[in-house]
Amino acid sequence: MHVFEVNDGELIGSLTAQAKERGVTDGAIVALIGGVDSFTVSTMSADDATKELITDYDLPGEMHGSGEIKDGAVHIHVTMAVEGDRAVSGHLHRAQIGAWFARAYVIPVK
Repeated sequence: MHVFEVNDGELIGSLTAQAKERGVTDGAIVALIGGVDSFTVSTMSADDATKELITDYDLPGEMHGSGEIKDGAVHIHVTMAVEGDRAVSGHLHRAQIGAWFARAYVIPVK
């Protein structure tokens, strides 16, 4: 198992770079935990499941999630706990790390 840590910067880009550095082209992201300063997620349209509804959130969130690395591409689904005891979830497109950290626990496949 590999532990990828991000203390400052964009999460997806950093995880992609760390996976490449360690030679992980395919793997399971079995756990993702941390806190983000802002993030972008998408969900599926109720009228057309092939259409993504992308939303940017300029607010911090407590994050947990899981996903995969397939052919070097990082794919993560998350739930973010945000102010007001609310949860925002979906496919993660972007997450900015700065005030806190993120850790991804990755089991390589192959």
